[in-house]
Amino acid sequence: MKKWAVAIAAVLLLFSGCSKEKVKEPEKKEKAAKQVVKKQETQYTFPLTGMAAAKEPEQRAIAVMINNHPKARPQSGLSKADVVYEILAEGDITRFLAVFQSEKPANIGPVRSARDYYIKLAKGLNALYIAHGYSPEAKKMLNNNYVDNLNGMVYDGTLFKRSTARKAPHNSYITYENILKGAKLKKYSMKKTTPGFQFLSDEEMKNLSGKAANSVDINYSTGGISNSSFVYDAALGKYKRFFSGGQQTVDLETNDPVLVDNIFIIEAVHSFIDSYGRRDIDLTSGGKGYLLQKGKVNEVNWENHDGLIVPLKDGQEVRMVPGKTWVNVVPTKPGLQKSVSFK
Repeated sequence: MKKWAVAIAAVLLLFSGCSKEKVKEPEKKEKAAKQVVKKQETQYTFPLTGMAAAKEPEQRAIAVMINNHPKARPQSGLSKADVVYEILAEGDITRFLAVFQSEKPANIGPVRSARDYYIKLAKGLNALYIAHGYSPEAKKMLNNNYVDNLNGMVYDGTLFKRSTARKAPHNSYITYENILKGAKLKKYSMKKTTPGFQFLSDEEMKNLSGKAANSVDINYSTGGISNSSFVYDAALGKYKRFFSGGQQTVDLETNDPVLVDNIFIIEAVHSFIDSYGRRDIDLTSGGKGYLLQKGKVNEVNWENHDGLIVPLKDGQEVRMVPGKTWVNVVPTKPGLQKSVSFK
C-alpha cells in the first residue's frame, strides 16, 4: 500500500508540474504580445517634418546659410532640407537658411555670410549654425558665442572647400562629414532636441479646405532677381519650386527637385540699417500670413513660439502636412497682397 501511495503521489506531482508549465507558457506569450503592441504604439517622428523615424530623433539640427544669387544656382543640398527660410539679406537678394535633421546631404552650398535674424532662427531651433562670413551685427553675436557655429572665415580651405567651377563669393561649400568634424573639433554636442510643428493625420489631409492655389508667385522686388514661384503637382501631392525666369529649383549634384508640402508665407517688419541694404527684420512680433497645402491656401497669422515660427488660425496652431516646409518672409511694405499672387 505504501508503494502504491508513493507512486500515486509521484504521478500527481508530475501532473502538477506540467500544469504549472502550461500556465507559464501562455503567460510568456501574453507578455511577448504586449511588448509587440507597445513597440507598435511607440511611433517616432521627426519634429520638423512629422515623417516616421526608426528611433527617437536625437541628432541636432544643422542650419546652413545658402547663397541665392543667380551665380550660385543651382544650389547643393536644398532638396534634403526639412525647413528652408527664405528672407531678404541685402538689396533685393534673398538668402536661404536650410535646416537639416531628417536627411543628411553629402554636400551643402554655396555657403554665404551670416545675418543676425538668421542666427536667431538657428538659435531657436537649437541648431548648429553654419555660415561663411558675417555682417557687423552677426559677427558680434558669433564672437560672443550666441549660438554654436562654424564659419568659413575661420575654416576656409579646411572644413569649407572652394569650388573651381564658380567664383567667390559663390563657391564655398561644406560637406555633412566636415560639419560633424567641426562640431567635434569645437566640442559641440550633436544631441539636442529640436522644437517641432504639429501635423495633420491622413484623414485630416483628405478633408483640407481652402481656396484653390495651384500656383503662387512671390515677388521680392521690381527687379525680380529673387522672385520665385511654386506650382502644385497633383500627382505628387507636392509643390515644385521655380526661380525667377522659370528655372526649376533642383540639386546641383543629383538634379533632385525641391518638393515642398507646406508653403508658409509671412509678412514681417523690415527696416534698413546701412547703405549696403542690410536690414533688421522683426521675426518675433507675429503678423499675417498664407499657408499653402495640397493645392489649397488659407489666410493665417504667425507667431514665434520659442524660436519656431508657426501658423495660427482663431488662436490655435494650424497643423502641417507631414513633409518639407518652405517659409517665405516678405516685408510688410508692400505687404502680402502686393507681394503674393495665386492662380
